[in-house]
Amino acid sequence: MNASLLILEYAVVGIALAILLLDLWMPAAGKAKLGYLAAFALTGVLLSSFVMHAETAQYAFNQSYVLDGLSLFFKRFFLLAAILVLLISVEFADRMPTGISEFYALILFALTGMMLAASANDFAMVFVSLELITVTFYILTSFQRNRTRSLESGVKYLILGALSSAFMVYGIALIFGAAGTMKFTAISTASVALAGKPLFLLGLLLTFSGLAFKVAAFPFQIWAPDVYQGAPVPSTAFLAVGSKAAGFVLLLRVFMGTVPNITAQWTPLLILVAGITILYGNLCAIPQRNLKRLLGYSSIGNAGYLLLGLAASNQAGASAILYYLGGYLFSVIAAFAVISVVSRETEDEDISVVAGLHRRSPLLALALALAFISLAGIPPLAGFFGKFLLLKSIVQNVGHPGVALLLGVALFGIVVSFYYYLGVVRAIYWSKTSAELSPIIVPTPIRLVLYTCIAGIVYLGCFPNSPLTTATRAVLSLRP
Repeated sequence: MNASLLILEYAVVGIALAILLLDLWMPAAGKAKLGYLAAFALTGVLLSSFVMHAETAQYAFNQSYVLDGLSLFFKRFFLLAAILVLLISVEFADRMPTGISEFYALILFALTGMMLAASANDFAMVFVSLELITVTFYILTSFQRNRTRSLESGVKYLILGALSSAFMVYGIALIFGAAGTMKFTAISTASVALAGKPLFLLGLLLTFSGLAFKVAAFPFQIWAPDVYQGAPVPSTAFLAVGSKAAGFVLLLRVFMGTVPNITAQWTPLLILVAGITILYGNLCAIPQRNLKRLLGYSSIGNAGYLLLGLAASNQAGASAILYYLGGYLFSVIAAFAVISVVSRETEDEDISVVAGLHRRSPLLALALALAFISLAGIPPLAGFFGKFLLLKSIVQNVGHPGVALLLGVALFGIVVSFYYYLGVVRAIYWSKTSAELSPIIVPTPIRLVLYTCIAGIVYLGCFPNSPLTTATRAVLSLRP
C-alpha cells in the first residue's frame, strides 16, 4: 500500500479541518476571510501537484487508487475550480446567516471526493468518492436555510441523488456478481468474456445511469434547472463544474479505459442519449428568464456535447472531452461570479438585471459576454474549439449510420443555443431599461476570479495547441 500517493487529498482534508478549528477562535466579523486562507492554501496544493510525475501508473490501497496522467489532470482541474469557487464564496459570505466556515469546509470535502474520483480504479472507490461528493452537495445546495427555494433545491437533489445512488450501487453489485471482482484492471482483462454476460451488461447500464445523473444527461437531467436556480451561487458554480467533471472522468475510466469493446457496441445507445440530451437542454433553455435556470438547461446541453466524445470511443474523443471541460470551467465560473454580484441587492436573477450592465461595470459585462459567447461556440473563444474537437472526434466514427443524424442534431443544438446565449449578450449591451443604472463596485475576490476566467477563455480559444497536447497526454493513461 503506497498511501503517500494521496498526499494531495490529505492536504485538502487538512486544510478543511484547519478551517473548522480556526473558526473556533476567529471573531464573527472575520470568519468570511477564512475563504482567502483556504484559497491560498489550495493554490499551494495546486502548485505542488506540478512537482508530481505520473509517466507510469502508480497504485495504492490494493490497486483501488491510481495516480496517472489522467488523474493528475483532473486533480488540478478540481483544485483550480475550488480556488475560484472559494473566492466567489468570500464575496457571497454576508448572504449566509451562519456557518460560513462550515461552508468553506464542505467545499473542501467535496473537492476531496472529486480528487478521489479522478483516481478511482475500483468500483468500491467509485461509489465512495461519488457519495462523498453527493452528500456534501446535499448540504451545500440547501445551505441558505433562510431561503425556501434553497431548501427546496436541497430536498430535490437529495431525493433524486439517492435514487441515482441506488441505481449505481445495484449496478456495481451486479458487476461484482458477474465478474467476481470490482477492480478495473481485472475487469479490463476479462472484458471480452464478460461482454457476453447479460448480468454484467445490466450492471454496466445501471452504473451508466448513476453517472448520467452526475453529469445531468438524459433521462436523469430533470434535477438540474431547479437545483441550479435554488442553490447558493457558489454551490451552483461548483456543482456545475466539479460534479460534471467528476462524472466524466469516471465515464472515461469505466467505459473507455476498462470496457472499450463494450462501449463500442453501445454506440447506438450513446448516440441516442447524447442527441436527446442536446435537444432537451437547448430547446428548454429558450424560454428561460432566470439566469441560473438558463445555465441549468445549458448544463444539460453541454453534457450532450461532451457525450459526443464518449460516443466516438476513440482517443480523439477523450482528449476533446478534457479540452472542452477546461473551457467550460472558465465560462461557467465567470458567469456565476457575475450573477453573484449583480443579484446582490435585489436577489433577482432575471435576465433583466444585466440590462445595461456595460454602463454599470464594464468588467462584469465583458466577463459575462465572453462566457456566454464561449458557451455558444463562437470563435475564437474556448467553446468554439471545444465543440469543433468533439464534432471532429465523432466524425471519425464514420462506421455507424447514426453518426450523421447525431451531427445534425449537434449542429442544430448549437444554432438554437445562439438564441438564448446571445440574448443575454444583447441584454448586456443593447437592452433599454428605465431602471437607475448606478455603478457596481466589483469586490477584489470577484475581480481575481473574472481576470482568471477571461484569460482562460481567451487563451484556450486562441492558443489551443498546448492545452490540447496536455489533454492528449493525459488520456494516454486510459487502457486501449
